[in-house]
Amino acid sequence: VRNPVGSQRASAPGPGLQQRRGARQEGTICITEAAGRFLPCLRRHLSPPPASLRRSPPSPSRLARAGRKGYPIMDAAKDTNPSCKLHTRLRLWEFADRYIFEPIDGLADLYLSVSRASGSMNLVEELPPRSPSINPKVQTVFGVIGVLKLAVGSYFFVITDRDCVGSYLGHAIFKVTGLKVLRCNDSLNTSPEQKKMESEISELLDAAEKTMGLYFSYDINLTLNSQRLYDVDDEFKSRPLWRQAEPRFLWNSYLLEPLIENKLDQYLLPVIQGSFQNIQAEVGSEKVNVTLIARRCTGRIGTRMWRRGADAEGYAANFVESEQIMQSKGYTASYVQVRGSMPFLWEQIVDLTYKPSFDVVRQEEAPSVLERHFKDLQKKYGAVLAVDLVNTQGGEGRLHERYAKSIEPILSEDVR
Repeated sequence: VRNPVGSQRASAPGPGLQQRRGARQEGTICITEAAGRFLPCLRRHLSPPPASLRRSPPSPSRLARAGRKGYPIMDAAKDTNPSCKLHTRLRLWEFADRYIFEPIDGLADLYLSVSRASGSMNLVEELPPRSPSINPKVQTVFGVIGVLKLAVGSYFFVITDRDCVGSYLGHAIFKVTGLKVLRCNDSLNTSPEQKKMESEISELLDAAEKTMGLYFSYDINLTLNSQRLYDVDDEFKSRPLWRQAEPRFLWNSYLLEPLIENKLDQYLLPVIQGSFQNIQAEVGSEKVNVTLIARRCTGRIGTRMWRRGADAEGYAANFVESEQIMQSKGYTASYVQVRGSMPFLWEQIVDLTYKPSFDVVRQEEAPSVLERHFKDLQKKYGAVLAVDLVNTQGGEGRLHERYAKSIEPILSEDVR
């Protein structure tokens, strides 16, 4: 974990982690015991994994599909309930008074109609009548990220382009490479004040269309790491993907609410923000499929220096869960690491200096805030091994000292 000076606290699971120190690192790595459950699978020549971790081989058809993309399936997960399948391709019709989403993936016969005046939604059985004088714009889209409702109208975010970047437990993962905002505010009065507000919002929406690092899957819950997915039962997997999602990493949770209210399960596409890499490697004569995933938490986000520390509830700024998955010959190893800013109340005063100064505020509350943070980590990941990466000298030494004093009262077998 490479962290700029004065920036992050990082946390990661699995006993025995050897942390490679970079030239200028800061933060804490919390290593939880949960990851260790799969580590023995790496030592195949010593002992095979227990039967509960062995998975049946993927179906030939799925293996063939993945092979064409160059992403071999090492470990296929069960498909979700067919009735909950998400639409993978939609034809978007832009009529003068409405938008129509026409499924072209064979999963449904109904069309989703969206009013351009109010943003109201309903399912219809056919397209509006067309004539030579009515020539709507048509394009293919690959999903609806959600709806943003504001005082000046509603805005639909749709995926206009995507790239397949690999597979996660046997299912294709896509990166959003094109976004479009559909405006639904034709019924509003065009007063000067509203025009000004619409102009300002349009600038922000234009920036939103360029959001980087959005990933999704039509078939598997990408918000959960593979360790947690192995623990859930078939009933959980049969739910719609949005109901399976981990709220901390569901990047478009707020945008999905209007679609949830209208019970449009087949349009509810969970999206994460972070990174995804899928590569093939060789260890000796054995081929290994390696997947790296980073899931950025939706809570307490912000740019470097502007967002620091934790809030009063113990939620750390810029919290990220990273997972490394290795798969070979039916064996799977998952290693999870989480990181974030130092989990007590502190802030950095941003100015033009190279290393802006910082203040530890409400120091008397640091132990209780840090305790809440680690209790939450234990609840989600199990036992935790925390590694402090800040410099012990200079300005960062103050963070180191505060962290050491605050964590001492809660040290135990489960928090080390």
